Amino acid sequence: MEFINSNWNELLHMTLAHIQLVGLAVGVAILFGVPFGIYITQKETLANLVLAVAGIIMTIPSIALFGIMIPILSIINQGIGFLPAFLALILYSQLPIIRNTYVAIKNVDPNIRDAAIGMGMTIWERLYKVEIPLALPIIMAGIRMAVVLTIGIGAIAAYIGAGGLGVYIARGISTSYETMVQVGAVAVSILAIASDFLLGQIQKRLSPEGAKVSKVART
Repeated sequence: MEFINSNWNELLHMTLAHIQLVGLAVGVAILFGVPFGIYITQKETLANLVLAVAGIIMTIPSIALFGIMIPILSIINQGIGFLPAFLALILYSQLPIIRNTYVAIKNVDPNIRDAAIGMGMTIWERLYKVEIPLALPIIMAGIRMAVVLTIGIGAIAAYIGAGGLGVYIARGISTSYETMVQVGAVAVSILAIASDFLLGQIQKRLSPEGAKVSKVART
């Protein structure tokens, strides 16, 4: 607590930097991943390929992926810092977002889909008014997993100069300062738990709406 009190402003700054890195990465991943997850529901072969590639990316150790980014982005003088960490976190976020979107849309009750077709809805109307509302809680669960995942991986991004709470962990390890490592690790854990709780509450709020849409569609 003494360390936290004496370094409160720096800790707050690092927390905000960590939130910014994760928030931007997951935000961009959502913009690409959700539409792409919906698109591949109509193309089974492409879906298998995309999910396999996303799964392979998830198996790459984060420090190794950061290392791969360095020589590639060094071409534009961005080998270390925010950009490589940002791109790596986008890649790590894709699997849970694309997979959950794909599974959610594919698992919409066929009877509900047939009812929407029978009402004369176009593909886009059916998607916007029926399928996405029903799939939203599961899509939200994928986003929730992506956020928690990237908060943890984002801590390692400090090793390539991306900032955030991982700076305390990296600095503490290099100087054998256990208190600094512990504060950094606990701060990352608290941020992940708080984010998971907040997004869980949002997911719960979305679920009843999905149930209402499902009930109306069945009627």
